[in-house]
Amino acid sequence: MIGKKNIVFGFLYLVLTAALGPYMVVKMLPDVGIAQSEKQAKVGRLQQLKINQFEEDLEKLSGKKIAEANTDGILAINKLLNSRQPIDSVKSGAHAHGNLEALLNIAAGVVLCFIAVAPLFKQIISWIFIAGALVHSGSLYLLNFDQAWALNLLPVGPWLVLAGLLLIGIATIMGFKGEIVKD
Repeated sequence: MIGKKNIVFGFLYLVLTAALGPYMVVKMLPDVGIAQSEKQAKVGRLQQLKINQFEEDLEKLSGKKIAEANTDGILAINKLLNSRQPIDSVKSGAHAHGNLEALLNIAAGVVLCFIAVAPLFKQIISWIFIAGALVHSGSLYLLNFDQAWALNLLPVGPWLVLAGLLLIGIATIMGFKGEIVKD
């Protein structure tokens, strides 16, 4: 069964990319929580100043003090946005694409089991799907761990995935059977 390696790869790769979820919660989310608390304190102060017509401790604030409070609020918001950037990058990159490409490999592996075409054609399709996942979401995965060289591979991955989809579509038209095929 040529598709078996895609099914095995898909499940193992799914574990690897799904593990980024707990990694984000344990390693990245605490920084976001700290920045969120700081932002809430600074912006909360601004809201209170506005409600109190820019008086604090029964004294009217000077323009300089208001500007300082405003600057503190803006910088706190910026810090929060900057703290969210790494987690958003992992979430929208390796985590989401890796999970999808793992499931795509599982689906492709199952479909390959039901296609009766030349074994070499099926092998090519099978390896293209695996390479597409590794090059595309694998590059995104490596980029999250400061492996900048992976950026050079990134554009190739989506093309491999698309090629795999096109080829498996052609193979399905050519030889889809309603039962598992012996290669």
